[in-house]
Amino acid sequence: MSKNTPVKEQMPPAVLAHLRELGENLAIARKRREEPMKSWAQRICVSEPTLARMERGDPTVSMAVYATALWLIGRDSALPGLAAPECDRGALEAAVRVAMKRSVRKRTTIDERLARMPIKAPP
Repeated sequence: MSKNTPVKEQMPPAVLAHLRELGENLAIARKRREEPMKSWAQRICVSEPTLARMERGDPTVSMAVYATALWLIGRDSALPGLAAPECDRGALEAAVRVAMKRSVRKRTTIDERLARMPIKAPP
């Protein structure tokens, strides 16, 4: 039985859908390899009920369990790229907004620049 936590209740529906799809894909990978749940669970170091929850995309299953299952099918190397800084669109968009604000400064005329300069008395 899966845990009913506040985090699970407040998760965005898109995230839950992605986890379900990931779980289904991992189940397909296990079945295509003709691995019984018992041996797959042992290789991931979890119980069979936890493996079944992972294959249903249960968000309360540890990230380590999902990562180990990905390792078993040779896909764990994709994990670091999921949050690679160069793929962080939110941070990139924020940096572009800051750059745009800086580049839209009002240009000053020579007269305005001269007016701001301190006047030095001749020696």
